[in-house]
Amino acid sequence: MNHVDRFRALADFTPVDRLPRWEWAMWWDKTIARWKTEGLPERFGETDSVFEIHEYFGLDPYKQFWFSTTDPTVEAVQHHVEGMVEDMDGYLRYLPDFYPDHSAAIRVMSQWADRQRSGDAVVWITLEGFFWFPRTLMGFTRLMLAYYDQPELIHRINSDLLEFNLSILDKIEPVCVPTFATIAEDMSYNNGPMISRGICEEFLEPYYRPLVQRLKGMNIVPIVDTDGNPTQMIPWLRSVGIRGVLPLERQAGVDGMAIRREFPDFMLIGHFDKMTMNKGADRVREEFERLLPLMRSGGFIPSVDHQTPPSVPLAEYREYLALLHEYTGGAPA
Repeated sequence: MNHVDRFRALADFTPVDRLPRWEWAMWWDKTIARWKTEGLPERFGETDSVFEIHEYFGLDPYKQFWFSTTDPTVEAVQHHVEGMVEDMDGYLRYLPDFYPDHSAAIRVMSQWADRQRSGDAVVWITLEGFFWFPRTLMGFTRLMLAYYDQPELIHRINSDLLEFNLSILDKIEPVCVPTFATIAEDMSYNNGPMISRGICEEFLEPYYRPLVQRLKGMNIVPIVDTDGNPTQMIPWLRSVGIRGVLPLERQAGVDGMAIRREFPDFMLIGHFDKMTMNKGADRVREEFERLLPLMRSGGFIPSVDHQTPPSVPLAEYREYLALLHEYTGGAPA
């Protein structure tokens, strides 16, 4: 079974030969800096080489392209500039600086098309979501007030964002259709969603529905990337056609098996407690044992529940990788 077939089979809850071995969030720059003092080759660590690190560690070839609303980057980077916009006038004033041209990224994607068609690599894209981008522009507090005081502004931002995301899909379709898409949101925290169901229905769902419909029309699996505890939000996501969520942060109290029991056909990714990774091989094995029933339930890819922190020595990360190979190889049996 090749990498693409394996991912699609998991998303469809059909049998696989083994589970994917994938570090979905890559690594902190401080983690890489530490590992360079412990034997990681110096050439690694720049934005354009995180996928080479993936290969260096023997992980499966998953290639991400983040189509930012504010920065025409080719590779996945951090996007957390907040607070530029206060009102409609401010949004319209900055509008020429948003929604950049991504031709360079799409040209790079084209170089991965043959590898994906052959199943040798999985290409995925990240699109910014309808909570993420307004929060980026306005900051959290101002956005919360704007839902009530400036609803027309939020609808204008999300209408423009939908048009931009759909245009990205139009441009990549003839070049390289990715296997799956993550929609960046980060709209939950340890106690649940940052917004109510009513806010979601009014300000997010009208834009999610056409986007997800377009993704599914291209045979792209839609997954939402949200930190914290998304459990309460999963019915909302399912109602608009989202098929999975990541990263299921353990420190936020997420219970993956409880989610699986309630939503037996919903794809889950992550959930490996990153805080165990520097506690020794026995503790890491205990964490894999905790996840084993979820691995056997189908539709689950174990991965660090966010980026590997810099407190993890390279030697202990290698121990984690050895156990990841062991458990991902045996889980489907």
